[in-house]
Amino acid sequence: MFKKFLTLFLGFCIPFFVLAQGHTTISANTPRVVVGIVIEDFNPDYIERYWDKFGEGGFQRLYSRGFICANHHYDNLIQRPTVNMATLSTGTTPSRHGIINDNWIDRLKGKEVNAIRDDLFITVGSDSREGDRSAMKLMTPTLGDQLKLVTKGKSRVFTVALNDYSAVLAAGHAADGAYWFDKTSGKMISSSYYVENFPTWAFDYNGLKMADSYFGEKWTTFKDQISYTESISDMTLKEPGYFGKYNSFPFDMGKLKKESGGSYKIMKTTPYGNTIVKDFTLQMIPKEQIGYDLVPDLLTVVFSSMDYERNSFGPFSAEMEDTYLRLDKEIADLLKYLEGGYGTDNILVYLTGLTSISYPADYLKEKYRMTAGIFNPESAIALLKSYLNIKYGVDNWVELFTNQQVYLNHELIEKKKMDLREVQVTVASFLNQFAGIAYAKAAQEIEADNFPGGPLEPFQNNYHIKRSGDVLIKYEDGWQPKDKFNPVDYTDNNQVPLVWYGAGITKGTTLRRTSATDIVPTIAAFLGIAPPGSVTGKVIDELIKK
Repeated sequence: MFKKFLTLFLGFCIPFFVLAQGHTTISANTPRVVVGIVIEDFNPDYIERYWDKFGEGGFQRLYSRGFICANHHYDNLIQRPTVNMATLSTGTTPSRHGIINDNWIDRLKGKEVNAIRDDLFITVGSDSREGDRSAMKLMTPTLGDQLKLVTKGKSRVFTVALNDYSAVLAAGHAADGAYWFDKTSGKMISSSYYVENFPTWAFDYNGLKMADSYFGEKWTTFKDQISYTESISDMTLKEPGYFGKYNSFPFDMGKLKKESGGSYKIMKTTPYGNTIVKDFTLQMIPKEQIGYDLVPDLLTVVFSSMDYERNSFGPFSAEMEDTYLRLDKEIADLLKYLEGGYGTDNILVYLTGLTSISYPADYLKEKYRMTAGIFNPESAIALLKSYLNIKYGVDNWVELFTNQQVYLNHELIEKKKMDLREVQVTVASFLNQFAGIAYAKAAQEIEADNFPGGPLEPFQNNYHIKRSGDVLIKYEDGWQPKDKFNPVDYTDNNQVPLVWYGAGITKGTTLRRTSATDIVPTIAAFLGIAPPGSVTGKVIDELIKK
């Protein structure tokens, strides 16, 4: 009954939307709306692996009718959703957009800061602190910002995501709205940075309490589990599962919430989180009149692949397969709605990943005798600290280690009148001795050298002189960091899918290597506008040329 009510609720949005179809486009290749469908932790293997089980309206529709960039990558050293979303939305690297990690040390403020958290703004849509976010630390404009500038504010720019960093860094500075899932209340929320007054339509959606309704259900398989032959058994994978004990279907959603202390956070690890994102998006499009005039609008929708729990199950799990089979339906629903309202010729859709996912090191080593292993960062940094204490005297030499970056205590080094560059090189040389570390590069080495096209280029792409650490680390291929007590969210796979669909797109494939920085200038070319001046990517010519 509840789901029928939701269907009716969303259905009320359709008549006005359909009436707007009387508009005509400026030209055959100028879309009224650009839609980015972005998936966190999207391994290219998933498309081929689950192809036969997908329906005709989702992944199959895009891949069978669209243009495929089959060799697409994020050329950043640090493969984090924050870093990559900023790269995807700005068309440039962290060295310019400044989002070099989730967190970094602000040397001027003398403290660790987060990429998007901002106490100057408040949550809109709930009473939590989950909306105290902004794009103030993003140092270059996004595609949405550029659209706002060239159309004198007439373009409409919106993002919807499960996670705050995806929504904020996709939206940029000038978006009309950025919405994400509040793990403390189960509502969709925003920040006062974007939305002064929470829209009535969004209040109405939250009033349905969809998250609560899903917690009253069980997560069962979308299809008969016996047909999930593309997955590997739980015992073979040694999956820890939820809370180290629940690793097999069905999953009692209410029990999972209770085990997590009543938090709604666990919703993001299930397919229902993606359903909420899709339903909220379908409610937003007509209410915000996205694509209702001749000025092109931009909409980014970000889904997730089991979110932070994906490593508790892995890329071969039945849970991951079920997530993608259900996600296929969500994408099909979104495409059906868009094409039904605008027509295929009036939309430009791109589907891509925000990050990829690595195969477990133990699996690669045991099953295929590949050179892979586990690296313990906690132990390595403890040994580094001991070494520095012996070499320079007992003190707090390492201020922070986070996601492949070592921050040294500059104040201490300056107080002792030591050469910072010498200490950086000492630390890099020490870390280079560890099995599992391919390269440890001192900041002064990255600043002094140029590494175009080689294995060290990602260091330069990810390095920002005011924000990056004193030493940056790249792990050996196949090696994965794993702390004894704290889970480490890491992937060494920088390849993700990219497929284009809609206005002016003809079926085709390129095997040429493309970069995430290429998406912004390519969309700008479709829209007939200049990309932001900070863009370092190139137009994907195969897509544009006829």
